[in-house]
Amino acid sequence: MTTLILALAAGAVVGLALGGLGGGGSVLAVPALIYLLGFTPAAATTAALLIVIATSLTGLVSHARDGHVRWRTGGLFAVAGILPAAVAGALSVRIPAGVLSASFAVLAVPSGVRMMRPRTPVRPETDAAGTHPADRAARTDAVPTGRALRAGAGLGAVTGFLGVGGGFLAVPALVTVLAVPMTTAIGTGLLVITMNSVAALATRLTTPASLDWAVIAPFTAAAVLAAWDGKRLAAKVSTAALQRIFGAALLAVAVFMLADAVG
Repeated sequence: MTTLILALAAGAVVGLALGGLGGGGSVLAVPALIYLLGFTPAAATTAALLIVIATSLTGLVSHARDGHVRWRTGGLFAVAGILPAAVAGALSVRIPAGVLSASFAVLAVPSGVRMMRPRTPVRPETDAAGTHPADRAARTDAVPTGRALRAGAGLGAVTGFLGVGGGFLAVPALVTVLAVPMTTAIGTGLLVITMNSVAALATRLTTPASLDWAVIAPFTAAAVLAAWDGKRLAAKVSTAALQRIFGAALLAVAVFMLADAVG
């Protein structure tokens, strides 16, 4: 019974993070599966991918219905990162786990700080129809292809090397590098997470780990349900507040991983 309660509680937290913030699924799920539910690291990472795929798809559908997904940008972002992630993942096996965790923390801190201190850009004047160019770009998904590919490849290399942080790094990159509004970055980030997680899971099918479905099933169910609540919560919170929440969560995860690496 205790295990079931822990699985439900952890799943709810993961779902809220993915639905409301567009990231944090694997970063939160893997430690929960290892430290709270007794999974081995190999089993935890595989189970986390299954949980994140199901939950991200749920959140993605919800955000897509509201028009908060940039399909072209997200697709370019994710596709560009697949090969770099595979190459970096192969190299990462030679690096001690503690070094990888510390590296992630070092990379996550500046992203978190930047997200907590969002700058309001100076909006250009409207056109004859009273529409801002930024708003037109948001509707047409007019992010430069080259920039999206470079950002996606860089993120793929980082996440493949470190093994965690896809969503927590994708959303800040979408906001700060590609100037995607926070509400749209959340939905687009879920698209990136889903595609990257499916690709990562495919590479693990050749070496399947033993999975405890009695834990994974309730964990996933709670996460899927909580993702809807997270999405509704995001709709009620201002963009600036969401960025601060996201940045604070990213910093908290970075501190935890750094402490775990040092300890």
